[in-house]
Amino acid sequence: MQPILRAVSVLVCVVIAAGTVAAKEPSKQEQQDDIRKTTAETLARLYAAHPSAKSAIEGAAGYAVFSIFGMKIFVAGGGKGKGVAVDNATGKETFMRMIEVQAGLGMGIKKFRVVFAFEDRATLNQFIESGWQVGGQATAAAKASGEGEAFAGALSVSPGVWMYQLTDEGLALELTGKGTKYYKDKDLN
Repeated sequence: MQPILRAVSVLVCVVIAAGTVAAKEPSKQEQQDDIRKTTAETLARLYAAHPSAKSAIEGAAGYAVFSIFGMKIFVAGGGKGKGVAVDNATGKETFMRMIEVQAGLGMGIKKFRVVFAFEDRATLNQFIESGWQVGGQATAAAKASGEGEAFAGALSVSPGVWMYQLTDEGLALELTGKGTKYYKDKDLN
């Protein structure tokens, strides 16, 4: 019986390895379409949770939407994500990536979506062309008020930039941007 189990194990490993080798990397167009689909789903969820966000984002100079996956084990953690920044005046899309590094005690895996709204074109262009780093942490109560209904549920993360963070449970109560870098995706633009 032992030789049969070994043979089956080897066969399973060969099939898995062959499937991994045969798996084709998605094309540039397929990756862009996947990001567009995720963006549409994210915005629909945001607008359902906060209907005023729709007019705020449509009235902004532009917006960016990212899907992020992060992990923290003991004293270190990190994450990565991808998304798109859109210029509302021209409709131009710029595909982007992000990486995140965290320190501090904790353990867990998180998947969330982030939506940025840029009040002016200069800030949007700076985000797209120069990349962007975020540091620090804020809670939704910190700056969620003060701008009236336009950006209800969002945090002001820098002058002229508002951020919404969505989890599977809805709008996050705490937003963390420790050691996060956003930059252009050279492969998808």
